[in-house]
Amino acid sequence: MNRTLVIIKPDAVQRAFAGRIITRIEEKGLKIVAMKMVQLDRKTAERLYEVHKGKSFYESLIDYITSGPIVAMVVEGRDAINVVRKLMGKTNGAEAEPGTIRGDFSTGVEKNLVHGSDSEESFNREFPVLFNKEEIISYRRIDEEWI
Repeated sequence: MNRTLVIIKPDAVQRAFAGRIITRIEEKGLKIVAMKMVQLDRKTAERLYEVHKGKSFYESLIDYITSGPIVAMVVEGRDAINVVRKLMGKTNGAEAEPGTIRGDFSTGVEKNLVHGSDSEESFNREFPVLFNKEEIISYRRIDEEWI
């Protein structure tokens, strides 16, 4: 079992896709162990995306992620990082496979609905920006033995 950070981005919240994205994650057998809706301020967004500082898209990324509310989640399950990455699809929604979140609902690169940690290292860096350890809820889903 491992964990990943998932962020339902402002465009997904504004387009009322948060519920559909959460449903896809849960239907895949992953467990949400922390979740909240927040409006990121610039300082928090800069901490979250510090690895991209200096890149050409950095300022527009900060503007975008602070443009509206997000839903942040910690998701747990077997190979959670890779499973969520496959559920999301390629970064560019125009290139993402149908059946993925981005393939079904996005046509762009920047406004691509959802973020998921790409490694354990990324999760360990990103998680404390949005959550503290006390916000993780441990529980057992009744279907865990089957998944």
